[in-house]
Amino acid sequence: MAAIAIPTAAWAAEPGDKVEQIVGREIRSIWPANGAAGFAVAVRINGRTLFFNYGYADVASKRPVTADALFNLASIGKVFDATLLAQAIRQGELQLDDPVANFLAELEQGGDIRRVTIGQLATHTSGLLLPQDHPPWPEEHYTLPEFIRTLNEWKADAKHEPGKQRIYTHAGYILLHLAIERRFGAPIADLIQARVLRPLGLDSTSLPTGGDNPRGSLDPALRSRAVQGYDEDGAPIGAPGDVQGYYLWPGSAQMFSSARDMAAFVAANLGELENERPLQDAMQFAQQALIPAGPHRSQALAWDILGFGEQTIVEKNGGLNNSSIYIGMVKRAKLGIVILCNRGNQETVETGRRILLKLARQERLG
Repeated sequence: MAAIAIPTAAWAAEPGDKVEQIVGREIRSIWPANGAAGFAVAVRINGRTLFFNYGYADVASKRPVTADALFNLASIGKVFDATLLAQAIRQGELQLDDPVANFLAELEQGGDIRRVTIGQLATHTSGLLLPQDHPPWPEEHYTLPEFIRTLNEWKADAKHEPGKQRIYTHAGYILLHLAIERRFGAPIADLIQARVLRPLGLDSTSLPTGGDNPRGSLDPALRSRAVQGYDEDGAPIGAPGDVQGYYLWPGSAQMFSSARDMAAFVAANLGELENERPLQDAMQFAQQALIPAGPHRSQALAWDILGFGEQTIVEKNGGLNNSSIYIGMVKRAKLGIVILCNRGNQETVETGRRILLKLARQERLG
């Protein structure tokens, strides 16, 4: 470990700052032995944002990670979906108990999928589970007509009953995308841009569209800032800005963002948004616990709510074979963190929780 040089961008923290000490110690505890990784960390605390950057955006070129480097957010994109949905609900444009079939005429009469609601999709309680949602990962991909056909053929059973259990499903959020697009008559990327990203000033956050990839491609102006992704052993996976997924149409890609943009998103979710009250209210609504999900755990709209003694963490994690992402907040302490890593299967979730709980304790002790 001592032999690995970990380049670090300029920090907003002062030398000896306790936040930097806690973050640095925790990140170094999970630093891969061969050094093929980069971590961009943003901490929101006491109304200020601190950035801590470790390692490489691209090992081969020795390009260091910065707060403006772009990472594939993987499933973290679901909290942007949840914000959009919560806003539509607060404005009376959608209801959680709306059947998804209200918006997709292709869903056949008599099919079990017609019993699924918007709220069940957003809280992973639809029962919908496809082989592409869990390992062993299959080879088959879906075009949009193939996905609709699969939905029409889907059968609920005792373990996959709409509204009866929580089963994490990517397919459910793909279906949620389609329902929202049909409701508003606009692409999901345009809706997120207009209703969430632009009001927050998140200019570096994007749901890729266009290009040669049927899912969508990251805009060339942003791709130049994208990190190279690595697998859990440190081998490069894809090119910077690589878009993956089983669904082959626009709007089904993963989102990309930077630590700087995600820090602003965290601040807004902590209630520090000054001028966009409807959007602020939607974020608070999205974080409300709706479904019990286990001991000391609840499911909100995309967000997970976990109890740790006196502290409650609102969080979401995401991961692909070339990225490991975490966002978490202790709202009582007005404290939040984002960890972006360009290497698959890294322990960003437990690391993020440890940092949050240590910082919350430090704040409580003064």
